[in-house]
Amino acid sequence: MHPHEPITDASERFERLVREPEDEQYVLRLYVTGMTQRSMEAVDAIRKLCEERLQGRYDLEVIDLYEKPAMARSQQIIAAPTLVKQAPLPTRQLIGNLASKDRVLDGLGLPKP
Repeated sequence: MHPHEPITDASERFERLVREPEDEQYVLRLYVTGMTQRSMEAVDAIRKLCEERLQGRYDLEVIDLYEKPAMARSQQIIAAPTLVKQAPLPTRQLIGNLASKDRVLDGLGLPKP
């Protein structure tokens, strides 16, 4: 089905919404520790993925736990880097290596291309 074709029945409309949640706004927090190589790679990978898959539909906040250590405790962050998807629900956390695009897509609940 082409994205601009008219949708004729309810089940087809539902299936399209499940595959392409075009209106959902993603609220993401990426917790890192300083400007280390690993932290910078995580930031770059997540920003790139967001621009590719969520362009105009995401809010990404990068939080350096060295600058805001209380956030680690209040948000129960036990390791870094950690990506937290706050919206849409359900909330999810991905801990560690964020370079695997498939792993991050699964964690965000997005279909793989």
